[in-house]
Amino acid sequence: MAGRAGWVFGVWLIALVALGAAAPSVFSSLAGAGWQANGSESVQVRELAQEHFGGNSSASVQVVVHSDTEQVTDPAVARVLDEATAVFAADPRFGEVIAPQPGMTISPDGHTGILIAGANASTDDMVKAVDDVKGELTALSGDGVEVYPTGASALWSDFNKANHDAMIKAEMVSWPVTMAIMVLAFGSLVAAGLPLLLTLAGLVASAGGLVLLNTVTPISVWAMNFAMMFALALGIDYALFLVSRFRDALGKTGDPRLAVAETMDTAGKAVVLSGVTVLVSLSAVLLVPAPAVRTMAVGIMLAVAFVLAATLTLLPAALGKLGPKVNAGSLPFAKRQQHRSPRFAAWGTLLHKHPWPFAIGAVVVLVGLSIPVFGLKVAMPSIQVVPTNAPVRQGYELVQAQMGEGAPGMLQIIAPTSEADATAAAAAATEGIAMVTPPMPAIDGSDYVMLQAMPNVDPSDDSMGSIVDRLRADLPEQARVGGAPAENLDLQQALNDYLPIIVAVILALGFLLLLIALQAPLIAILGTVVSLLSTAAAFGVAKLIFQDGHGASLLGFTPQGFLDGWGPVFFFAMIFAIAMDYTVFLLSTVKEQYERTGDAAAAQVEGMGHSGRVIFAAAAVMVGVFFSFALADPLPPKEMGVILGVAVLLDAILVRLVLLPALLRLTGHAAWWSPAWLRRILPKISFSHG
Repeated sequence: MAGRAGWVFGVWLIALVALGAAAPSVFSSLAGAGWQANGSESVQVRELAQEHFGGNSSASVQVVVHSDTEQVTDPAVARVLDEATAVFAADPRFGEVIAPQPGMTISPDGHTGILIAGANASTDDMVKAVDDVKGELTALSGDGVEVYPTGASALWSDFNKANHDAMIKAEMVSWPVTMAIMVLAFGSLVAAGLPLLLTLAGLVASAGGLVLLNTVTPISVWAMNFAMMFALALGIDYALFLVSRFRDALGKTGDPRLAVAETMDTAGKAVVLSGVTVLVSLSAVLLVPAPAVRTMAVGIMLAVAFVLAATLTLLPAALGKLGPKVNAGSLPFAKRQQHRSPRFAAWGTLLHKHPWPFAIGAVVVLVGLSIPVFGLKVAMPSIQVVPTNAPVRQGYELVQAQMGEGAPGMLQIIAPTSEADATAAAAAATEGIAMVTPPMPAIDGSDYVMLQAMPNVDPSDDSMGSIVDRLRADLPEQARVGGAPAENLDLQQALNDYLPIIVAVILALGFLLLLIALQAPLIAILGTVVSLLSTAAAFGVAKLIFQDGHGASLLGFTPQGFLDGWGPVFFFAMIFAIAMDYTVFLLSTVKEQYERTGDAAAAQVEGMGHSGRVIFAAAAVMVGVFFSFALADPLPPKEMGVILGVAVLLDAILVRLVLLPALLRLTGHAAWWSPAWLRRILPKISFSHG
C-alpha cells in the first residue's frame, strides 16, 4: 500500500465520489419500519387485512379528530374529516378510508372520532407516506378542532424522526470530544486527525452503500444510526492502534516504508482479527427473523467493513507518504512520548507482583454488577419513547382518555365467515377484553370477517401478553389474532427465542477466532469468559438504570420498567464485539513479546507497557462517543449510549487493564501452551516482526 499510494488514493477517491453521491439521501431513502417477526400469526393477520379489508391493518393510519365544543357529526368537525379524507384520496399509498363509526371509533361523549385510512403499500412505504402527509393533516387543526395522526405507521414516523435528530445532535457533540482525546493521546495534530479522516471516509462509503443496498432490499433507517456511532468508535480504535505502532517503528527504522511494513505485520494482523471478530459477532444477529434487526446488523457490518478496508489500505498508504510528517504539529508534552509507556509498564509490574488481590477485586465487582441481570425485563418500546409534543403521542393519549386504556392498542381478529359468531362470542368472553366490535365482512367478497377487540389495559402493560395468549387459546382454531400490540409481542417472543442461540453462536465463534489468532486454547477460553463477564456486568447496570430507574432524573428520562426488546440480542453482539476488540489488542501485543523473548512474565509486563496507553486512549474515545448519545432525548439512543459506554468503561478498566493481565501472570507459560496436534491443524499466525 505504501509503495502504491497513488493507486490507493485514486481508487478511494473514485469510490468516495461514487458512493458519496448517494450518501446525502441515506436518511430519507432508508426504510422506516420492519419491526416484525416474519411468519408470525400477527404478520399473517396484517397481510390478510391488507389484501381483503381495504388495508385496514396495523399499518393503517388513524387520524384522531377532537373538539371540546362540537360533536363529530357537527358541520365544523365533518368538514375537517372531509378535508382529511381528501388528503388520503390524493395518495395511492392509502387504501379505503373509513369514517368514524358510532360505538366503534366515536367516543361515548361524541366529541372524539377516529378516521381510518387503509394501508395500500408495504409497512416501510406507509411510514414514508405518513412522513409526507402528516404536515397537511396536523395543519387541519384550528377553530377549536384538533387533528392528530396516530397508529403504528405514524408512531414509527415520529419515532424515527426524533431518533434521527438525536443521533445527529450526538454526533455533533462526539466529534469535538473525540478530536480532543485523540490530540491528548497522540500529542500531534496530524496523527490525531488521520483516524478521524479515515473514519469519515468509511462512513461516507457505508452511507452510499446502504442507499444502493436499499434499492435491492429495504434497509432500516436505524442501520445508519447504529453504523454512524459504531463505525466512528471502532474506526478510531483501529487507526489509533496502527498509527501509534507506526510512530514507534519509524523512530527505530527511520524508513517510512519499513515502518509501515512492521506496523502491518504486527498491529495490522491484530486489526484484521479484531475486525473479523466484530463482523462474526454481528452476523449472528442475522438469525433473528425480523427485517429491522437484520438490517441494523447489516448496516453496522457494512460500515465496519468499509472502515476496516480504509484502515488496511488508505491508512498505510497515507502513513507511507507522510513519514516523519505524521508527528507534525506535536504538542510540547509529546516531544519525548514513546510507544512503550513507563507508567503502564509499572502498572504491569504491580499486577505481576500482586495478581491475586487485583484479580479477585475485579471479579467481585464484575460479578456484583452482573447479578441484577437475572431480574432484567424486556419489551417492545411504549409510547413514552416518543416526545410528549409529537402528534402521535398526543393522539394516543387523547384516544386513551376518551375511549379507554386499551383503545390505542386494538387487537384485530380475522376468522372464516363460518366462524364469525363463535369468534365474536369467544373474544367477548375472554378475560382482559373490554369490548369486541361486530364482525365486518371482507370488502373483496372473500370468505373472511374481521373483528376488533379492545383490551382493558394499556398496550405496553405487562398483562398484555397474557391477554393475547388467552385470546388465541379461546378462539376457534382458524381464527387469527393480530394488531400492533400482537405484532410487538410476537417480535419480542422471537427475540427471546433466538437470544440463547445467538449468545451461543457468538461465544463459540469468538473462542474459535481467538484460538486461531493466539494458537493457545487456555488464553482463548479466558479471553472469551472475561468478555462474557464484562458484557453481563453492562447489562446488570442497564437493568439498574433503565428498568429500576436509578439515575433516571440525572439522565433525563422516565423509566419504562423494562429494557427495549431488541437490547439483549443487539447490544450483546455489539458489546461482545467491542470486548473482543480490546482482547485482541492486548493479547496480540503480549503474544508478540512472548514470541520474541519466551518469557511469560516479561511478556505480560511489556505487553502492558506497549498496549496499555493505546487501550486506555481507545476506550476514552469510545466512552466519549457512546456517552454523547446518552444526552439524546429519545430513550433508544440513550439506552444504546449508556449501555455501550458503561460496557467499554468496565471492559477497558476492570478486564483489559486489571483482570486479564492478572490472569496472564497466574497462568504463566500455560497461557501460551498448545498441544502439537492443535498446532498442526491451525494456520500459522505470528505477531512478531521478521
